[in-house]
Amino acid sequence: MEFDEQASRCRSLFISKNKDYGTAWRILRPSSITDQILIKALRIRSIEEKGTQQIGDSIASEFTGIINYCIMGLIQLQYWPQPEKEFNDLELINLYDNELSETKALMVQKNHDYGEAWREMRASSFTDLILMKLNRTKQIEDNNGKTLVSEGIDANYRDMINYAIFALITLNTK
Repeated sequence: MEFDEQASRCRSLFISKNKDYGTAWRILRPSSITDQILIKALRIRSIEEKGTQQIGDSIASEFTGIINYCIMGLIQLQYWPQPEKEFNDLELINLYDNELSETKALMVQKNHDYGEAWREMRASSFTDLILMKLNRTKQIEDNNGKTLVSEGIDANYRDMINYAIFALITLNTK
């Protein structure tokens, strides 16, 4: 239920922003989406370390941004290099929901094996894990998407979504 509540907030914001901006993000290369996620994660870490901030956007809003950018990244991985491909509202929502559903299924599988160990973690650890996943993703992108034994970019995006949702749940229960 907590996952669904946070995911629903992210989805609502995504839909609202789509009404404001359309799919302008479709012009971004997948690596540029990764860099946008990096900027958000680095801002979160900076605020966590400094204990203060000068811009009003909350840490929670940055984790929400990470989730939505990761979903954009997953969509881009499927349709790149066709940035001119437009989606109507229903198509885009269906793509969003499909990616979120696959990501939640992964979370359920991992929670089965790990016993919801994430509930014992600090929100700052999720930031660090996201930054680690971003470094991995950037390395894979620099290798033209090729890996020898590791999961691909899509798996890293999914893990980042789950970590960000866990962070939102953790921040919400403080």
